[in-house]
Amino acid sequence: MKSLLIHTGGTIGMGATPEGFAPAEGVIEAALADLRVADVTLLPLLPLIDSAQATPADWNRIAQAIVDNHSDYNGFIVTHGTDTLAFTASALCFALAGLKRPVILTGAMRPLTVEKSDGLQNLSDALQAAETAPPGIWVQFAGQLLHGARVRKAHSSALDAFTASRSAKPPLQPGKTPSFTCYQPCEIGILSMAPGQSEACLAHALTTLDAIVLRVFGAGTLPETPALRAGLLAAQTRQTPIIAISQSPKGGIALGTYAAGNLLLEAGVIDGHDMTPEAAYTKLAHVLSLPEPQRQAALNRNLCGEFTAFGP
Repeated sequence: MKSLLIHTGGTIGMGATPEGFAPAEGVIEAALADLRVADVTLLPLLPLIDSAQATPADWNRIAQAIVDNHSDYNGFIVTHGTDTLAFTASALCFALAGLKRPVILTGAMRPLTVEKSDGLQNLSDALQAAETAPPGIWVQFAGQLLHGARVRKAHSSALDAFTASRSAKPPLQPGKTPSFTCYQPCEIGILSMAPGQSEACLAHALTTLDAIVLRVFGAGTLPETPALRAGLLAAQTRQTPIIAISQSPKGGIALGTYAAGNLLLEAGVIDGHDMTPEAAYTKLAHVLSLPEPQRQAALNRNLCGEFTAFGP
């Protein structure tokens, strides 16, 4: 079984510097030597970065590497920083289609260069998963294989930092042959509702951005103020896609349950059900990269298991 390891940087491959831990060359190479793995090719995506610096351009580079090498390898591993790993996993779920191979993202909470690092075990598990997992985008972390479009970082320091809701739909978009939709530049914002929030800030975002993730209260409520109403209706007129998701980490939303959420329905806001913020954000980025006639259908469709439909 031949595997390609795409190394992007992150904590797993960091070394100590006077300014703090930073990506270092040679760390992943040494780990592969320690594991004595065969038939693994390393592809560093230089320059190596802290995942806090990741952008959609990096998602494109990873996706392109997977598509370009798809026929030559049985599986793919992507080593990545943990801070935005969930964004990248979701982004790859939306961008890639027609995969016949597993793509396994992994990383570490402690660098391979320090004692008691979790990096070597995570890397070993990811290499194994690349040989045994079904096709799709997965995250292998702390002994768990997690759905790429459902995963989120739930703890800032624990070794088992990631969690994911279950999904009957695999983290994979269908297609006859492997392909990917390149992410295009766009302006997307994540807006969280808060009591007494600046209406000027909300109004500006709703009338200028290309798309918005709206993090609402509970099962789908928000403060209906004149400014927020005007902003949402203006966004609807501009055909700005808005996905509403709950600030609660579990349970999702069901628009129409409460009168305090009727404005969302009136303004044509899309029910994000139980999508994670990472999935909602990357789905919008993906949809805005599609030809315009395809966008509305893609927004409302469950593309790769990113949400579970709920009733009222």
